[in-house]
Amino acid sequence: MRIGSLEAGRVFLAPLSGVADSPFRRICKSFGADVVWSEMISAVGLTKGNWRSRALMSFREEERPIAIQLFGRDAGAMAEAARVVEEKVPDFIDINLSCPAGKIVSRGAGSALLREPDRAAEIVRAVVRAVRLPVTAKIRIGWDRAQINAVDVARMLEDCGVAAISVHGRTWEQGFRDRASWPDVARVKQAVGVPVVLSGDVTSPENAARAFEETGCDAVMIGRGSFGRPWVFAAIASSFDGGGFVAPGPEAAREIALRHLDLAIEEFSERIAIRRFRKHLLWYTKGMPGVVRLRELMCRVTSRAEADDILSRLVRGGDGLGEEPEMGPEEPEAWPEVDPEVTLG
Repeated sequence: MRIGSLEAGRVFLAPLSGVADSPFRRICKSFGADVVWSEMISAVGLTKGNWRSRALMSFREEERPIAIQLFGRDAGAMAEAARVVEEKVPDFIDINLSCPAGKIVSRGAGSALLREPDRAAEIVRAVVRAVRLPVTAKIRIGWDRAQINAVDVARMLEDCGVAAISVHGRTWEQGFRDRASWPDVARVKQAVGVPVVLSGDVTSPENAARAFEETGCDAVMIGRGSFGRPWVFAAIASSFDGGGFVAPGPEAAREIALRHLDLAIEEFSERIAIRRFRKHLLWYTKGMPGVVRLRELMCRVTSRAEADDILSRLVRGGDGLGEEPEMGPEEPEAWPEVDPEVTLG
């Protein structure tokens, strides 16, 4: 599919707040993610010069094509923020009209704007007029099952000048519960002329193929299906050419996890990177024999060496699980509240 003049491909990494930082994006790119998204960024934060918001705009050339995603409810602030983003020269700018997180919706942003289509249109028009880059938007199918308005919103977005629309097949009310409604995504695809990207429940080559067949979508967007499995992009891309992809075994998965961690250390320093990586360590090791007994250690790991020790023990099939490795001075943490269901943009 194309986004403006960009040949974008067919398999995308979703915007994932708290997950899809530059190291994770680069790992997913290395396995064939065609386009990656930044974590969602507050327009108000950018306009006020907040350093955290500005840091979220950073990316490396090898991450291209990349979208930078903005959220907010004030059209003027969104337009001003889009001009700030344009200075970083991403490949396009995405507007978040889909995030269901309470802290975003309570500000009247994200999926809350599905209840205010006129305001959403004002925001999108302002951003499209403010920049030369292509502008896209991500929506949900509606606020709740009584207010399914994705088709109307998508037509409005097309009229406002977006270059593509991503549709998550659930309502705000559903969050990430229940199955995504692909028929609702199909109705959006039939209603608009711009490319439509399906988001929701794409986790394997098999259901990616069904998504394309059942909805006619132009591309699929993968979020939770990539957690601990960045090779899912390669698996899906391989299926377009007849398959043949072999999922990594335990030792290969260990090497991928450590490569991911090394990128994070390079980006943030070991102290910061290891704290950010704990949730990834849990995801990479999900289902491995003996993993339950090592959860607490993974939640308080403080160095690359400790992470490697845990991964190596799991690869050996739990060999030596009765012996605890030396840990740093940090106090043990509770099992982390890392719920991927509330991190998607």
